[in-house]
Amino acid sequence: MARVRYGARTEAEIGAARTASSRLPDIWSTGVVAVWESDPDAVAAVLPPPLKPTGRPLVRVNISKVDLPGYPLGAGSFAVAAAHDGVEGWYPLVMPMTHERALIGGREVFGEPKKLGEVTVERDGLVVRAALARHGIEFVEVRGAVSGALPLPEPTQKTDFYFKFLPAVDGSGFDADPVLVHCVRNEKVRRLERITGDVVLRESMYDPVADLPVRELVGITLGEKTTDQKGRVVERFSGQALLPYIHQRYDDPQQILDGPPEGSA
Repeated sequence: MARVRYGARTEAEIGAARTASSRLPDIWSTGVVAVWESDPDAVAAVLPPPLKPTGRPLVRVNISKVDLPGYPLGAGSFAVAAAHDGVEGWYPLVMPMTHERALIGGREVFGEPKKLGEVTVERDGLVVRAALARHGIEFVEVRGAVSGALPLPEPTQKTDFYFKFLPAVDGSGFDADPVLVHCVRNEKVRRLERITGDVVLRESMYDPVADLPVRELVGITLGEKTTDQKGRVVERFSGQALLPYIHQRYDDPQQILDGPPEGSA
């Protein structure tokens, strides 16, 4: 009988896949990062417990094109500064990706709030423009011009916080208690330039980042970097505290609360 491709993989095939994924070379991306101070009450309002605000109400948008061989990827992240158990990092609200492969891995393994979207990173001489868009709405745009080179930072570690969960089958909450994930990224930078420009946030019912306005721009950079990441579960907790926030991950919040129709078998 011919191989049934949805059938079980052999141990050798599973082992080969694991080995290949553990030997990936450095993958470099070119991207724009903008950081600003926003409304402290707005930043606090989007943080599910047990995350807490930091000393500054910072917001960061990262918009990148990733040089995957034969599989170029656009990747974005819109995040707010957060702290948990003495660790400061970032809590992403939305992470647009241009390909399903990057979306599935991040959501199912780490709990990242990834969605399919459009990512733009353009440079014409000194002029730079980067944007994130979904449903035909360019909800974040960063624009400006290169104003000089910056010294390369030392390799650093950065932490992102994610909540990994599965909505309950009957629409009553979760199938199991959610977990809080600390995702640690080791980042190396090989090129960094300062951008003089601004950040534009546009209204979108699907991605309402305009609720986190630019009060004071901290800085915009254009750089080339490579990162790896490892996640670990640091806490399992009752889903009642998280339930009011899970609409952040879905375009139709009613869909995840719909139970089976009455009288269904």
